[in-house]
Amino acid sequence: MLFTLMYSFILQATTQLAQNDTLAAFTTEPEGQSFFYILMQGGYIMIPIGLLSVLAIFVIAERWRVLNNSQMDNEKFLGTVEEMLKEGSTRQAIRYCEEMDKPLARILKQGIKRLGRPILDIEDAIKNAGKREIHMLEKKMDWLATIAGVAPLLGFLGTVTGMIQAFMEIQSLQGNVNPSVLAGGIWEALITTAAGLAVGIFAFFFYNYLISRINRMVFDLEVSTTEFIELLQKPAPKKETVLR
Repeated sequence: MLFTLMYSFILQATTQLAQNDTLAAFTTEPEGQSFFYILMQGGYIMIPIGLLSVLAIFVIAERWRVLNNSQMDNEKFLGTVEEMLKEGSTRQAIRYCEEMDKPLARILKQGIKRLGRPILDIEDAIKNAGKREIHMLEKKMDWLATIAGVAPLLGFLGTVTGMIQAFMEIQSLQGNVNPSVLAGGIWEALITTAAGLAVGIFAFFFYNYLISRINRMVFDLEVSTTEFIELLQKPAPKKETVLR
């Protein structure tokens, strides 16, 4: 979508420039000109920008799927585990965690497996499991951050190389140039900048969105694990004695 908007903007700008007779040769489009043809005018810099856009889409789709699969009703799950533990069904609670196979379930499973040990051992097991789950949630997010920073830089690099090409043409022709001669360099300067910024904005937006979802999920995990530890520290209810 961003590339389509970029394409529309460039076509509108070049149409306005066509009103100037001195730039008519530059803005004349070949028959059958396509969006792919426009992008190819950016030169070889468009290849890494295109690869970064594909990689960004892959990371976003993969992380989106992981986050959706990690969602669950933490309160309901914690309540079910609490009931099982109160009934003394430790093995059933472990099997229940294995069936759920969600971040919170995998974390609490490590704590349940250590029931009967000192509470510090249980807390350490839960913290270590939590670190592993957070690492899995944040996996590949550094790729997306890198793409958001590198893509615009590649676009600016294309601008510089395009202007170098334009000035080399001017020098070779000793200043006797017209816009059509400089068309290649100008296309490269415009297209690569727009494409790099488009990919960078796209990656940066989804990076912040996914990070916000991960942070909310991590906060919920911390709250739920704290409640679980507090549950383990509650004294067992005293049985009522019947007077005869």
